Amino acid sequence: MEQVPTNSAKAWLLASRPKTLAAAITPVVVGCALAYSQNSFSLIPALICLLFAVLMQVAANLINDLIDYKKGSDGEERLGPMRATAQGWITPDAMKAGICMVVATACLIGLSILYFTTWKLVLVGLACVVFAYLYTSGPYPLSYNGWGDIAVVVFFGIVPVCMTCYVQTGTCPAYGIWLSVAVGLAINSLLVVNNYRDRETDKASGKRTIIVKLGEPFGRYFYLANGVAATLIGTAALFCAFQSQDNQQEASGARNLLTAAVLLLPYLLLHTTTWRKLCAIREGRALNTLIGQSSRNMLVYAILTTIGLTICK
Repeated sequence: MEQVPTNSAKAWLLASRPKTLAAAITPVVVGCALAYSQNSFSLIPALICLLFAVLMQVAANLINDLIDYKKGSDGEERLGPMRATAQGWITPDAMKAGICMVVATACLIGLSILYFTTWKLVLVGLACVVFAYLYTSGPYPLSYNGWGDIAVVVFFGIVPVCMTCYVQTGTCPAYGIWLSVAVGLAINSLLVVNNYRDRETDKASGKRTIIVKLGEPFGRYFYLANGVAATLIGTAALFCAFQSQDNQQEASGARNLLTAAVLLLPYLLLHTTTWRKLCAIREGRALNTLIGQSSRNMLVYAILTTIGLTICK
């Protein structure tokens, strides 16, 4: 077991789960690409959105760390990476204080966006804070009742992609909304890996994820389905983006569809390769190697969609 000094900088770094931060970066990158494709990219609002998203991801990770410790979900039988509170790396009181500090910092940074856009976005920011709490806590924790996947698509796909675009352009095109759903599905693959790995311990602790409810075979193919759906929806969204910039739609439609499909092919190949490894491993701590690979895949998705949106500019 790794020796980590209590409440040390190393402990806080491990508790923040750096490998998961790609889930916060990916939607902001895609939202910025959407804004750029409409000639409205603005650096400062983009950085504000990025900092807010990353800090809220860290806050959600810390809350999850503390709540799972209190509920006994992070015992010695845990298969995933060690959690800070359960291992004694961070005391419960220090974790509570850290959560408050991170959330407060995120809110202060988020409020600065009012200089660039409408006050109504404050409500979106508050919804993100509430989601970070309700995901694993509250009277009906989403992740414990099979709603985690939908929550990820909404708050790691639709909300950050559309809002990042909106604060820079004042709008979000219809194809941008569909692309945000695709991004959410790509990001949800990371959650699926974790829930697939933890299906037995989750079941024992009363955590009823959709994989616990529907079984191991479903979980295996659910991972594949997220990547395939992200590719198909993303291809359709990019095609619509290309068409919106082309005055001769009938003549260029086939070319635009082919371009959109080819653009996302590398992501699909990477996702399928990771899925094949998941099918080969099936259980145990060896599945942890797929966490980093799933994070890599979603970043590749962001890069490829950014290239596509830049092309259609």
